[in-house]
Amino acid sequence: MRTEAAKRVELVFSLFDANGNGVIDSGDFDLMTGRVLKAATASDDGARAAIQAAFRRYWTTLATELDANGDGVITVEEFRPFVLDPERFGPTITEFAQALSALGDPDGDGLIERSLFVSLMTAIGFEKANIHALFDAFGPDAEDRITVATWAAGIEDYYAPDKAGIPGDQLVGTRTV
Repeated sequence: MRTEAAKRVELVFSLFDANGNGVIDSGDFDLMTGRVLKAATASDDGARAAIQAAFRRYWTTLATELDANGDGVITVEEFRPFVLDPERFGPTITEFAQALSALGDPDGDGLIERSLFVSLMTAIGFEKANIHALFDAFGPDAEDRITVATWAAGIEDYYAPDKAGIPGDQLVGTRTV
């Protein structure tokens, strides 16, 4: 795994530990889902249901694949070596990427405005300066928008263990596990 990917793993763990108790459990995903839905006030019921399903699948996949001792929580030790495995997590990441990026396009024009992008990413727990750096790295148009496809691809790249120098590396900041 590349150094950049290892840093992304550490950040993802800290974000998924939404209640800050040092492990990831289903309650963390409930907290994060609630925060994201609160930020997505303009999204329709279909997009809201899709992100709820994606978060639920994400937790189910993590619990099934990583909870080595069956205690209902994922420790950082269980999380680190496996979460960037495309064969185990690829379909889950794709579903999540599609649902989150679609949530950022409530008017269905295929474009995501910076303000909604920032709101959704803040709800997940990323630092604002890093969110803006990521948005800029995606190459927004003159009206300060990116495409849904760009964001979805960026999410998938973020979870790729062999990628470095990607826009998602902008998200790795001061947070650590």
